Amino acid sequence: MKKVTEKVAELARPIVEKHGLELWDVELVKEAGQLYLRVYIDREGNISTEDCEAVSREMDPLLDELDPIKESYIFEVSSPGAERALKRPSDFERFIGHNVAVRLYRSKDGRKEYVGKLLKYDNGDLEIEVDGSPVLFKKGEVALVRLRLML
Repeated sequence: MKKVTEKVAELARPIVEKHGLELWDVELVKEAGQLYLRVYIDREGNISTEDCEAVSREMDPLLDELDPIKESYIFEVSSPGAERALKRPSDFERFIGHNVAVRLYRSKDGRKEYVGKLLKYDNGDLEIEVDGSPVLFKKGEVALVRLRLML
C-alpha cells in the first residue's frame, strides 16, 4: 500500500510539470496539533506566488476527489527555500560543489553540525570540505543535510 505522500506526489507531478516546474518534495506533518500536507515545487530561478497558486488551484479539487487523508488538514504549495533539505541521491548530485550544513545524530569530534562544500555523495555517505580538509560522514551518522547560503 502506498503512503499518502507517494499518492499525492503521483497526483502532483503531472500538474507541476505542466507548469514548467519540478516536484521537489511532498510531506505530511503534524505541527501544534494540526496536520499539514505540503507540496514543494522548484525550478531554476525563483518560484512565484502565482506558481504556487496555480498548482494549488489545480490540485485542490483532485485531492478532494482522491481523499488521501481522512482527518482534516491544511494544504500548502510552496518553494523548498534557498536552504532546502537534501534527501534523495539526485538532490545531492545536483548540489555537488555547493555549501551544505550537515547535522549529526551524535557528536563527532565535539560537534553535531558541520558546514562546508559538498564534495561527494555515495549511497548515503557524503564528504564535505571543512576549513580546507575533507570530512567523511557515514549514512547512519547524518540526521539532516541542508543547503547553506554563505554570505
